[in-house]
Amino acid sequence: MPPIKDALLLLLDVGPSMHSVLPEIEKACSLLVQKKMIYSKNDEVGIVLFGAEDTDNELTTEVGGYQHVVVLKKIKVVDGDILEALQQLPRGTTDADFLDAVIVGMDMLIKKFDQTNKGKKRLCLITNAQCPIKEPYEGTKEEQVTIIAKQLTAHGMKMESIIFRGKLGQDANREIMDENDHLLNIFSKETSTRLLYLENPISLFGALRTRNITLVTTFRGDLEISPKLSIKVMVYKKTAEEKFPTLKKYSDKAPTNAQYATRELKIDYEYKSSEDRDKVLSPDQRIKGYPYGPQIVPISRSEWDAVKFQPEKGVKLLGFTDSSNIFRHHYMKDVYVFLPQPGNTGAMLALSALARAMKEMDKVAILRCVWRKGQSNVSIGVLTPNLSDKENIPDSFYLNVLPFAEDVREFQFPSFSNFPASWKPNGQQLEAAANLIKTLDLAPHGQAEVLLPDFTSNPVLERFYRFLELKSKDPDVAVPPIDDTLKKITEPDADLLLQNKSVIDSFCRSFELKGQPLKKSRRLWEGKRSSTNDIIENASVKVEKIGDLTPAQDFEALISRRDSPDWVVKAINEMKNKIFDLVEDSHEGDNYPKAFECLVVLRKGCILEQEPKQFNDFLKHICNFCRENRLHSFCQYLASKDLTLISKTEAVDSDVTDEEARSFLVESEPKVE
Repeated sequence: MPPIKDALLLLLDVGPSMHSVLPEIEKACSLLVQKKMIYSKNDEVGIVLFGAEDTDNELTTEVGGYQHVVVLKKIKVVDGDILEALQQLPRGTTDADFLDAVIVGMDMLIKKFDQTNKGKKRLCLITNAQCPIKEPYEGTKEEQVTIIAKQLTAHGMKMESIIFRGKLGQDANREIMDENDHLLNIFSKETSTRLLYLENPISLFGALRTRNITLVTTFRGDLEISPKLSIKVMVYKKTAEEKFPTLKKYSDKAPTNAQYATRELKIDYEYKSSEDRDKVLSPDQRIKGYPYGPQIVPISRSEWDAVKFQPEKGVKLLGFTDSSNIFRHHYMKDVYVFLPQPGNTGAMLALSALARAMKEMDKVAILRCVWRKGQSNVSIGVLTPNLSDKENIPDSFYLNVLPFAEDVREFQFPSFSNFPASWKPNGQQLEAAANLIKTLDLAPHGQAEVLLPDFTSNPVLERFYRFLELKSKDPDVAVPPIDDTLKKITEPDADLLLQNKSVIDSFCRSFELKGQPLKKSRRLWEGKRSSTNDIIENASVKVEKIGDLTPAQDFEALISRRDSPDWVVKAINEMKNKIFDLVEDSHEGDNYPKAFECLVVLRKGCILEQEPKQFNDFLKHICNFCRENRLHSFCQYLASKDLTLISKTEAVDSDVTDEEARSFLVESEPKVE
């Protein structure tokens, strides 16, 4: 029989005060069993209900008492039977005494395992702790809880308590809850296990740890401060991305009654010569090639091993810097935690002294990290102190990997300072935005934070586990809709939006929102205008050049294209030529309105693309051209339309002041003799 890795007994409060949250408890506990069936199929789980209408446990038969405690499922290897029981929990009708449930659960673990189980023996209590605890026959409640906690420790058991409070009803008694909280704190201190208080049902998914992660060190050795000073440390991963379970290919060729058949597929690859298709190449006849320009450069394994950078294993301090010099958005990969070597008092004191000094001086350390011998890469990381507020937990450090120059992504975006003043938010708009941020804050002052990372489960993974369980029962089952609880993780809280509707409406009113109008399809007419058969639609054709029919629209289409940076230069140059043609071919100013329209869109485009000099030089050039070719009327027309140069106020790259921009066309007008 395979060894039992974990024996877990769920102690679930099903009393009347818990009815509103029982659906979430059913989902969270079901998810726990679903994950165990994937990752830890040898684990055992049992279910004990308290606050139930009936009584069904061995202690009641043997010694009496322990009323309204029901053993729903005895401790056994996880299977579909336990999963179905958790998905349909009965609703209790009486107050719940969690101490009775703890004693019944402890008795079950002792009778079943005692000294035989070398794995973990755990009790998981889920309640709101709003019901009173019965007075003991002897001593006080505190003494009774202390005795129970010591018995748990003596038998190698641990207990974690998940206390769900949420919105308290009118019947909630604060004195009773305070007393129960005091008793639960005794459990937590005596057994060194978790005590969690939850305000939101969503947090149940993250609070109920559904998968045991094996504790594996990333590095154990010296944190080298200098050649003569080092601290013994152990490094673990603090966070790592949880991925989907490995999906393998299986064969249905094995007989259904084959007990030891693995049904796994084994795939073999053969490499054959391109010249002789029947000749199989052995590994020593194959070599990797790397593209270098038009050729493929072959590099053998020995050459590759020789050219690889092979640094020596170790963690070395490079120096210290102010914490303000390290930006949060530079953190890469996973987070590591540095702990002193267990049992090493000197390492613990040295690490604690270093962490507290760095915290006091607001400093961080920069490390060079090579975790394993033969590792081909070096990591540069920032070490941040993490001071402990508990006596039995030492101070530590968190390490985040920093990017090298090649890892940083620098994207160029137009500066907002180049936009006209009318495009920038005013005081009223800024105030409306500030109110929106304040009212939709997930961590308001004096209140519990919503969607804490430690208690927020991945909805994508949770949905996968649920579907896998349904698929195991019915291979043809359809994918179910997203669960309402999971929606609350990925969608805005409807209650929060409703409470702050006035602020959201005020924000919307502060901004004039306009939809992008659909451009009318361009039509080329051939023959008579009245003949609809001669219309050719070109709406879907990309604009490649500025035409004669709609030059302004063509310019906007060209300059907005982002498939190549050359379109901006092409659009500006073609528009300049188009304006020249319109002015030169004008008869008594008939083309001036169209030329002015083109100048307006050219000016706007040069502001947006940070090319103010292009427009300013062109406007000066065309005005000089008009004076030399007796086309003074065009300059007068532009002056009447208040067209000016692009000033520094509109574009920071401009070298024209506001006064120079306003007076340019006035000075350009010729004197009348």
